[in-house]
Amino acid sequence: MMDARQLAARVARLRKRVRWLIWFFIFGLVVSGVTSFPIQTELEWLTGMLGAGPQAKPESYTGLMRWLVTVREALRATNDAYPFLAYGTDWLAFAHLVIAMLFVGPLRDPVRNEWVITWGMLACAAVIPLALIAGAVREIPFWWRLVDCSFGVIGIVPLWLCRRAIGELRRLETAPG
Repeated sequence: MMDARQLAARVARLRKRVRWLIWFFIFGLVVSGVTSFPIQTELEWLTGMLGAGPQAKPESYTGLMRWLVTVREALRATNDAYPFLAYGTDWLAFAHLVIAMLFVGPLRDPVRNEWVITWGMLACAAVIPLALIAGAVREIPFWWRLVDCSFGVIGIVPLWLCRRAIGELRRLETAPG
């Protein structure tokens, strides 16, 4: 049995852990969202850093480099001919930022807003079938679909740890004292 001082210290540690895990998750969402805005610029930069100059063609490469140059070329062609289609990735980026804002609730009151953490875990789990099914329909290479799946797997870990800590917080805060 914990005395009042030990209980207060344990609650404080759990609250700190929950805040850290939520901030980590929010950071991931924000980075993922913000990097969706300049996707063509990022691919130009990345392929250049990896040695594929601006005139390089996908046929000159294999594996990951071929895929990156192919995507870069597709983005160039699409943005040149139909720049309004990039508005879709702008909305994707915006959605990431809005979802990140949802996690402010659990930052403020984790026990009361535990449902947000559960919802986030469900969303992370839903990444896997979406990536595998829609990726196949869109002819995304299987190994890249696994990269996409990893975002759901990586995202669910801090949320699961957070949910466990919130469960302990709830028990400690509602225990007869």
